[in-house]
Amino acid sequence: MDKPRNVSGRKRIIRILVFILVAGGIGAVTLALTRLKPAAPTVEASTLYPDTVKRGEMVIEVRGLGTLVNEDSMLVPSLTDGRIAQRFLLAGTVVKADTVIFQMTNPDLELSAVDAQNVYKSSIADLASLRAKLESSVLDQRSTAAGVHANLESAKTQYEADSLLAKDGLIPDVTVRQDRVKMDGLADQYKIELDRVAVNEASMKAQIDSQQSRIEQLKADAEIKKHQVESLKIKAGVDGTVAQLMVEVGQQVTPGTTLAKIVQPRHLKAALAIPETQANLIQIGQKAAIDTRNGIIQGHVMRIDPSSINSTVTVDVKLDGDLPEGARPDLSVDGVVEIQHLKDVLYVGRPVHGQPNSTITLFLENSLGDEAVRTTVKIGRTSVNTVEILGGLKEGDKVILSDMSAQDGVDRIRLK
Repeated sequence: MDKPRNVSGRKRIIRILVFILVAGGIGAVTLALTRLKPAAPTVEASTLYPDTVKRGEMVIEVRGLGTLVNEDSMLVPSLTDGRIAQRFLLAGTVVKADTVIFQMTNPDLELSAVDAQNVYKSSIADLASLRAKLESSVLDQRSTAAGVHANLESAKTQYEADSLLAKDGLIPDVTVRQDRVKMDGLADQYKIELDRVAVNEASMKAQIDSQQSRIEQLKADAEIKKHQVESLKIKAGVDGTVAQLMVEVGQQVTPGTTLAKIVQPRHLKAALAIPETQANLIQIGQKAAIDTRNGIIQGHVMRIDPSSINSTVTVDVKLDGDLPEGARPDLSVDGVVEIQHLKDVLYVGRPVHGQPNSTITLFLENSLGDEAVRTTVKIGRTSVNTVEILGGLKEGDKVILSDMSAQDGVDRIRLK
């Protein structure tokens, strides 16, 4: 008699074996999946900015924003007290040196100038009168001296005649002695009269010189007053353009008050604001290029401000080339100053992020250009558009310079 088969037990074993196999398969798949690397994100290559590492000469440059400013400008001051009575033009007008900008008034000054002129003319008349009076006095003295001289000559003749007669015994000797005394007395008197003439002439010259000096003083005073009156007409003083008028009609001003500013619009320089961390690299005479948005002008550094304002230093660049059309004061410009030329160095375009002498990461493209791997790069000196490579890259490597902060969490990207 046959034994009954245990079919239910066999099925149970089969089910257990199948469950073990399925569970083991799931575990193996799960383990394999956990060991897989995440897929590299894909980035559109056309949106990136790549560059190739090169070897050769690298120019260290410093960039700064700034404006064109007048190299030569002049402030027009008031030379006297007065009131602005009239304005003849507006800011922006082209002027010559003798162009009148304002007319001032000062009645007291104008009256003082007239009085000074009258006193000067009166002093000239006084000099003429004094000269005539003194010359007449000198002539009188000369006439007196001439009379004494005539008497002296007559006495000499009488003395000589009486001397001859006395030798012949025709007249007594006492008469000759009397003639001698008279002649000597007249000689002394004539000498005194000549001295008086000399003294009068010297006195006349001294008085005339004194009066002449006073006239010169009065003339100078009259000229000063006249010049002050003329200075009530405020002139530009130089050829140029009126940049600013600083007073209004009716305003009372004092000496030294600035009335206007005159500039020469074709004599411009560039004033660049250079970060103070880079300003120490700049020296007088270094070459510079100024971009006016309508052309680039070559120039050189002419002045470095010794002080720092808002973490920037003002550097003045003298423009050596011709100004392009549209160049004017206060025009915004972009300037680059050449600091140094480096020979035979490894360099690449400047990345979005990267400070001098620091270590950064860049994505290095593979030979096919379809993938890029994050690479550590050591950079040295930096310029406006390039950086020096000290390590991590070699000549011919192609790296991505764009901002890759969106891929901070990955070390590899796919390019399409």
